[in-house]
Amino acid sequence: MASNRIRLAIKTVVATLAVLGVAALSLGLAVLYGGWYNVGATRQHFQFVHTLLEKGMHESVRHHARGITPPPFDARMARHGAAIYAAHCVKCHGAPGVAQEDFGQSMQPVPGPLVDAARHWKEREMYWITRHGIKMSGMPAWEFHLSEEELWSVVAFLRELPALTPQAYRAATEGAALPVLAPRSYPVDVERGRTALAQHACQACHLIPGVTGPDAYVGPPLKDMAERKFIAGSLPNSADNLARWIRAPHEVDPATAMPQLGVSERDARDMAAYLLQAR
Repeated sequence: MASNRIRLAIKTVVATLAVLGVAALSLGLAVLYGGWYNVGATRQHFQFVHTLLEKGMHESVRHHARGITPPPFDARMARHGAAIYAAHCVKCHGAPGVAQEDFGQSMQPVPGPLVDAARHWKEREMYWITRHGIKMSGMPAWEFHLSEEELWSVVAFLRELPALTPQAYRAATEGAALPVLAPRSYPVDVERGRTALAQHACQACHLIPGVTGPDAYVGPPLKDMAERKFIAGSLPNSADNLARWIRAPHEVDPATAMPQLGVSERDARDMAAYLLQAR
């Protein structure tokens, strides 16, 4: 008798969970296809949603950055970081005495001020965020726009930012020149090429195997690139020519609608390598 009651209880629990699961799925589909959820940036997240996402982001960053070892920091790195911050970061994050640009103020979630970032994040965590970005937040992955030295220079400046007055910030950034770094050679990295394609927003215009994006048909699909004889109708298909086309399409075809994206030589080589093996 006791065993029968246990089996009955287990069946009841399983059936109840199944019914609840179906009900939750039905509700989720109703919300999804009914368009009830307001995705407009003028409608804020509920506070519990914001808090939950913020907590998840913090724990994710700490987990993924745990094995990174920062380099020694010096005044030169901080000066270079100040120039990079003024050129790329202040528009969204502001600075001591400097407000965010209008688009930064209107983003949801709002980009947090970085004047106290060093008080909340370890150096390796600030590096990880700067390098990899944050999904669904507008924070880009600067790995594909800044060098490794420049990424750490930003961290060096963020370490000093909490102590800067508005006057000190202006003194650090006014007239500061972006660092000129000696070029370095890197081996071709196919997987990095896939990420580089996404970080340069190539999927906004093309369907690319293995790269998540919209059903875009602005440019031709990039499937089976290795089977094509020519690139842009004139260049013989090779890794070097494909990288050249990615970096400087207007030099190959002045009439092309393909934009000049400012892709680095390293990124272009990696992107070309990925496209030539994508199926």
